[in-house]
Amino acid sequence: MRARIKWLDHMSFVGESGSGHSVVLDGSPEHGGRNLGIRPMEMVLIGMGGCTAFDVVLMLQKSRQSVVDVEVSLDAERSEEIPHVFTHIQVHFKVMGKNLSEKHVERAVKLSGEKYCSASRMIEKSATIDYSWEIEETL
Repeated sequence: MRARIKWLDHMSFVGESGSGHSVVLDGSPEHGGRNLGIRPMEMVLIGMGGCTAFDVVLMLQKSRQSVVDVEVSLDAERSEEIPHVFTHIQVHFKVMGKNLSEKHVERAVKLSGEKYCSASRMIEKSATIDYSWEIEETL
């Protein structure tokens, strides 16, 4: 896996992934940024959310669950001291579908957090991570 970060100006950067995708990163105005893009630590949190969402959707599909939508909300706290690492993250899954099994959803969320999500496993070195989920029945 590779990535490249190119400084634009002020505190703005373009991050390019090895797979050919780009994202704008920028700092807050109090740190010289112009609020033109995502903050780097927000990107880390989004990466973790995407990683665990990917796992959960894949496991539910393999379990033949009729999933129609998944939303993952993450709320993170950071250390007051430098480096401002994550110290606690609350991850909440909202899984929508038809006749979803509570057992399958719970198992998928737990397996992602405890075994499969590489990002979560790295971040848990500095932060406690709590997972919750809800199921919403769709028509």
